[in-house]
Amino acid sequence: QVQLVESGGGLVQAGGSLRLSCTASGVPFSSVVMGWFRQAPGKEREIMTAISSNSVLRYYTDSVKGRFTISRDNAKNTVYLQMNSLKPEDTAVYFCAASSRARWTIKKDDYTDWGQGTQVTVSS
Repeated sequence: QVQLVESGGGLVQAGGSLRLSCTASGVPFSSVVMGWFRQAPGKEREIMTAISSNSVLRYYTDSVKGRFTISRDNAKNTVYLQMNSLKPEDTAVYFCAASSRARWTIKKDDYTDWGQGTQVTVSS
């Protein structure tokens, strides 16, 4: 049984930082693409960033480039999202997800396993 558990969300002032973690079990972590998505109220869930199994490939959506950094530690079955210079528009529920369908993908439909989400709120 696959389980992804996020942690690290919370309330932060604009300009501040947060680090999210996602620990996986029941999945061959070192072989799967991992992604971070977010969903704001009334909006679609969208991909923020993704990292390949060996960390060689990384993707960032334009709105987070230069502010967010994705990394992973395969020995700990954990993927991280370092978020700096946070803005009120970054407020959302953040989800980590794993894709076992492709060696590399940023398509939401390719991600087969999801965490429960963690709330990030950025105050102005």
